[in-house]
Amino acid sequence: MSGLRLEGVRKTYGSLEALCAVDIEAADGELLAVLGPSGSGKSTLLRIVAGLEAVTAGRVLIGGHDVTNLPPGRRNVSMVFQSYALFPHLTVEENIAFGLEVRDVPRREARERALRAAILVGCEGVLGRRPGVLSGGERQRVALARALVREPDVFLLDEPLSNLDAELRVQTRSELKALHERVGGTMVYVTHDQVEALVLGDRVAVLRGGELQQVGTPDEIWHAPANRFVARFVGSPPMNLMPADGPLRVASLPGGRELEIGVRPDALRLVADGGVEAEVVLVEVVGADAVVHLHVGRHELVARVSAEGRPRAGETVRVEARPEDVHVFDAHSGERVSWT
Repeated sequence: MSGLRLEGVRKTYGSLEALCAVDIEAADGELLAVLGPSGSGKSTLLRIVAGLEAVTAGRVLIGGHDVTNLPPGRRNVSMVFQSYALFPHLTVEENIAFGLEVRDVPRREARERALRAAILVGCEGVLGRRPGVLSGGERQRVALARALVREPDVFLLDEPLSNLDAELRVQTRSELKALHERVGGTMVYVTHDQVEALVLGDRVAVLRGGELQQVGTPDEIWHAPANRFVARFVGSPPMNLMPADGPLRVASLPGGRELEIGVRPDALRLVADGGVEAEVVLVEVVGADAVVHLHVGRHELVARVSAEGRPRAGETVRVEARPEDVHVFDAHSGERVSWT
């Protein structure tokens, strides 16, 4: 059995605390997406798992074994870098097989395993070429094949799609998800892209400033964000937040403390009757959808509606949110409040 567990992992650089007592687990065969903004500690976490950074405190366990003090070569992990890190003077086949040959795997066996890995990711047609003549997507497949060929306990992927254009990124994302389902290995996928995290991850871990904010399934992250940061960070446009006594008031909220309510833009509805009056200040058409920016008194709200029949800037409309679509947070701590 493989799988990964971090127990109380801290990493400091002088007075800077890059990771703050992180406890996290990726089960055997799970793809755990680690999501957060720049500087949140995502890549530091990945480098600690790989053994490229030493922990300040805590433990790293792979397959139930403590590898905290083991060097990278003894951890049986494979890493796919954002920059691909291919050897330009070697062919694709040689790049894929390189890690096996330096570990004294017989040349014939290494080449056979390289071919199997290349077939798995769909780059078997370029085995004789060098990286310089490959497209970005082909280079990414080669990097994945090089990671797969070692048959590691844990695959580590550090924003591997960020160098691809939008169309190729979507295509490769789908291929990567299908690849994980075929291979079934434990994968940790670091990204700042919320769509990648929600689409690829069996579970998603959200980091901010080195602190773990929430770990959950994509549905849990979306429908039950643990705090105000997760609610705003996951979602584009981000969740609308306003005081509980603001324009979109909700009955039966718990008393005794100051609260905020949140409504995702796609849950904010334009209605003919009821709701509250709002002024349309800007309409952005994005394909079949329209992002409508509204003023409700002194509050600014954003709604995502169908582009067909969308309102125009300057119009007055009425908006509402169903109680079941409303999220409630403590106004001071930002933590989620259960109220239904």
